[in-house]
Amino acid sequence: MPSMPHTLMTTRAGGLSLAPYDSLNLGDHVGDASGAVAANRKILEKQIGVRPVFLKQTHGMHCLRIDASTPDGVEADACVTTSPDVACTIMVADCLPVLFWNDSGSAVGAAHVGWRGFVGDILKATLDKLCRLSMPREPIHAWLGACIGFENFEVGAEVAMHFDENFKREIAGGKWLVNLAGAARQRLFDLGVATVGGNDEKPSWCTVLNERDYFSHRRDSKLSGVTGRMAASIWLSEERRLWQS
Repeated sequence: MPSMPHTLMTTRAGGLSLAPYDSLNLGDHVGDASGAVAANRKILEKQIGVRPVFLKQTHGMHCLRIDASTPDGVEADACVTTSPDVACTIMVADCLPVLFWNDSGSAVGAAHVGWRGFVGDILKATLDKLCRLSMPREPIHAWLGACIGFENFEVGAEVAMHFDENFKREIAGGKWLVNLAGAARQRLFDLGVATVGGNDEKPSWCTVLNERDYFSHRRDSKLSGVTGRMAASIWLSEERRLWQS
């Protein structure tokens, strides 16, 4: 039987940050008190049992291999690892977090997918790097976290032009709605990913609609000008970690 990895996506609840970052804000670049962010990150680390590596995300295309020596703040928008001591971790507040693992559970990865990342194919960059850490033709699996939903992701024509007709709809004023989760799922299948779970595009997965559970840059920036960040993490199973130690 494969040694399945662990996955987790945080909500905005359970931390120490004050409004408007209440309460489990994990972003140290959004104006929140640094002490609160550090304490929130420790809460996450204690919960998952390994160190989450927080990247400096720039909507770029770089996928980094991480291990126990990798510090926080390295610039990348995706990461992979075979290390038992760290969790691949992506921060989001409307963008789509995508978690990856191979069938044997020996390697995991995570990618930050906004529209720029989708267009630049950060999904392929992450998958390619994970495949190099896997056996030839080993099946790869993916999980999609919460993100901005189809009915709330309004973009201009210059963005919509990069999405297939099945994942966009024109609305008034020359604007378009884009289905980021749906487009990402299709792209993953096109790339040969064996299974894709998680976000099935129902309203419960939409960061904009669910203020109680999720931070949302689009929603919260209109209200307070700022917002916090959730995180999605993936790390090796206990069996795999014991085997490698």
